[in-house]
Amino acid sequence: MTRLNRRDALIRGSALGVFLPFVNACAPKEAKTTETTTSGENGFMDGVRTAELIASGEMTASEAVEAAISRAEAVEPQINAIASETFDLARERAATSPQGQFGGVPTFIKDLFDWNKAPTYFGSQAFKGYVATQDEAASAAWRKAGMISLGKSTTPELGLTATTETLVTGESRNPWNLDHSTGGSSGGAGALVAARVVPFAHATDGGGSIRIPASCNGVFGLKPSRDRTYFRVEPQLPVSISVSHAETITVRDSVATFRVSQTGKFDDIGAISGPSTKRLRIGVLTSPATDVTVDPELITATERTAELCRELGHEVFEFKFPSGFDGQEFSDKFSLYWSAGAAQFVQQASEFTGKPPSPEIVEPLTLFLAQRFMERQGELEAAVQYLLGFKDIYDSWFSSMDVMLSPTLAELPLPIGTLGATTDPEEHFARVSSYASFTPPMNVSGAASMSVPLEWSESGLPIGMMFSGKQGDDEMLFELAYELEQARPWVNKVPPVHA
Repeated sequence: MTRLNRRDALIRGSALGVFLPFVNACAPKEAKTTETTTSGENGFMDGVRTAELIASGEMTASEAVEAAISRAEAVEPQINAIASETFDLARERAATSPQGQFGGVPTFIKDLFDWNKAPTYFGSQAFKGYVATQDEAASAAWRKAGMISLGKSTTPELGLTATTETLVTGESRNPWNLDHSTGGSSGGAGALVAARVVPFAHATDGGGSIRIPASCNGVFGLKPSRDRTYFRVEPQLPVSISVSHAETITVRDSVATFRVSQTGKFDDIGAISGPSTKRLRIGVLTSPATDVTVDPELITATERTAELCRELGHEVFEFKFPSGFDGQEFSDKFSLYWSAGAAQFVQQASEFTGKPPSPEIVEPLTLFLAQRFMERQGELEAAVQYLLGFKDIYDSWFSSMDVMLSPTLAELPLPIGTLGATTDPEEHFARVSSYASFTPPMNVSGAASMSVPLEWSESGLPIGMMFSGKQGDDEMLFELAYELEQARPWVNKVPPVHA
């Protein structure tokens, strides 16, 4: 099949995704502690260690790929996190012993991005049958680094929501409790990494889609600053809010995958290998700018994390939004921009399938958002101008702080079906807007932001803590992440469903 015709980058972007996977785990279980290490002597090995073993000849790329395929086959029936597997393509690539910093290391690419010769569904029934004929820019950077894709990880349709439950691939389930969502839109990636199938997986974030699944699945996820890592072949949108990076277990894997994806538009980050001695001013936020009630368990978790930061010597204080900032206005402008992406996706799905827009080709939420945009499209230009000016507003919040600490989400990982593909779309839209109310400002401002797996609920579900800076603060956040990883390690926290 020929390459998908993309007349406008907006078609392929969405707010929570790029625009904008036979254990009974129905009841929460206590996190299992194992002897897994980052050094590779037993059990889990991160990507850096795997690459070292392959480079030294202690392991071959084919052995690494076969082991990962076995892990995928063991847990996929439970978590359903693979949109399409390309195991044979992976075996062929492994046989060539690919070179690069991650030569031979297995991974998955998110099902919104092309990997040459692999299917891309975009999380949609409409595009079943489409097979890529070249790599996206982000995928090409990973291929150049020697990574081997085992297939595509699941994502909601066009990455439009904060869960991964679609009509085309079904419900992806959280390895910590199969009755709960993996988050979205990089939900399959988060689940595959949490379940220890691969050490890291490709992810994107246009409104929270790296950080949300990181929080839901108890893994590490950093959203890079705007333009610091490769994204797509075509130009970005008028308001460039989407970035490409990874879900990882270890901070060093996140640093290393970031480094092989840098665009050169900023000074490259160095080989960061540990914390900085610099102490930071950390402002603590426990309520979003909109009228959203945050789960008390998440507020308590944030307060515990704030105390940890104090113990580490950082200056920690409460942050409140300035009185002149209208959070509802921001949310409204952002969601209109989000809806514009849905509208163009519906048009493209119709052109690709040759069928009129309907539930036969796209999901109810996508149709709802498209109609919402059509009713308000005359407001788009004003929304774009507002969003373009938001960076200055956001940056002003950091006049007295270096880092903002908040929960990643307003609620614990939602039960499967809460934001399902057939949920009433108006209710879906309202619920996801409140659920993911902390994450979008960093996308619009172009800021660096990360979800760190520091907390777990009383029922055993992960709680990500979000640390955010300004655009260009990626290195500072990585150094802080190393410090938090050392102070409160999470690598040995393994979910009930794991390989």
